[in-house]
Amino acid sequence: QVQLVESGGGLVQAGGSLRLSCAGSGRTFSSDAMGWFRQAPGKEREFVARMNRGGGITYYADSVKGRFTISRDNAANTVYLQMNSLKPEDTAVYYCAADLSPWNPYRYRIVNEYDYWGQGTQVTVSS
Repeated sequence: QVQLVESGGGLVQAGGSLRLSCAGSGRTFSSDAMGWFRQAPGKEREFVARMNRGGGITYYADSVKGRFTISRDNAANTVYLQMNSLKPEDTAVYYCAADLSPWNPYRYRIVNEYDYWGQGTQVTVSS
């Protein structure tokens, strides 16, 4: 059974940092592109960051560029999202996801492009 399990969420003050982890099992995700999305109450799930297969190229939403960093440890089958300088508008449930499809520059921000999803972890940033 393929699973992605996020952890590391919590409550933090504005300006603080959190590091989210996403541990994979049932499949070796090192050959897949991995992404992070988030969903705030009453809003649609939105793209946050992506690291392509091979771990070389990364993409970020404009709203998090320069503050968030995606990385991966293939030996641990784990993807991370380091979040610095957090803002109240970063409050959301954060999800990791795996994209098994060939690279498509027009679709990497789209929820339906991703094949496996974790259950999410709550991040709350207080002002």
